[in-house]
Amino acid sequence: MALEIEILAGGRAKSAPEHQMALSYLTRARDTGRALGFSLFALNEADERKPEKIVEACADAPLLVALDERGKSLSSDAFARQLASWRDAGEARALFVIGGADGLPAAVKPKARLTLAYGTQTWPHLLVRTMLSEQLFRAMTILSGHPYHRV
Repeated sequence: MALEIEILAGGRAKSAPEHQMALSYLTRARDTGRALGFSLFALNEADERKPEKIVEACADAPLLVALDERGKSLSSDAFARQLASWRDAGEARALFVIGGADGLPAAVKPKARLTLAYGTQTWPHLLVRTMLSEQLFRAMTILSGHPYHRV
């Protein structure tokens, strides 16, 4: 079974350059990850003015990953290994959730199997979706042995 990866991001950014960059990385991740047992890399947006929509979208996610500044920092190698571990365990779908300008709804955080942070600084949600998308692509290159990731 292939692992599907979806990013649910609060806010709207369809015309923002960060959104286009995130989509570019996700396309590259999909192209590389297909042969590695990863079948989907999607980016969806949720109206951050309706936090209940984010809570609803996360309610049935068996593998929820929250992005929050108080989360755990993983190296790119460790992140790649975590994705491979979930794939190898037969997980069907991983939902990565990014809050909007006001962060994640409080009801989402306790449901997360993993909470990730990109350091202790606060990052704009548009940049976080781009950074996560790049790390997903980087993880695929690490798992495939591609030279994109240099130590």
